[in-house]
Formats: sequence, structure tokens, C-alpha cells
Amino acid sequence: MNLLMVIFGLIAIFGVVGIFQSIKEKNLLAAVFNALAAGVFGWFVIMTVLNQGYPPTH
Repeated sequence: MNLLMVIFGLIAIFGVVGIFQSIKEKNLLAAVFNALAAGVFGWFVIMTVLNQGYPPTH
């Protein structure tokens, strides 16, 4: 689960970066999809860390 949280965290970070790039390019649809991806993956990472701790305990 450690590696999965790291990968999902990177996806969330790249989603936030993509939001700013798509706003700069005035691409609203890309900004919406990036916001959704960052929100979903970021929420999963945050709730997993709160529930299991980091490093996760079994």
C-alpha cells in the first residue's frame, strides 16, 4: 500500500500542476478533469494516511 499511496500522491500533484497549466492555456475542460483527478486521488491518499497511518500499520 505504501507504493500505491506514493503513486496516487504523484497523480494528485500532477493534477494540481495541470490545473494551472490548463488555466494558463484557457482550456476549461482540461482544468475540470485535472481538478477531479487531483481531488479524487488526493482524497484517497489523505484518507488512507489518516486511517492507516504512515507507514501503514496492519
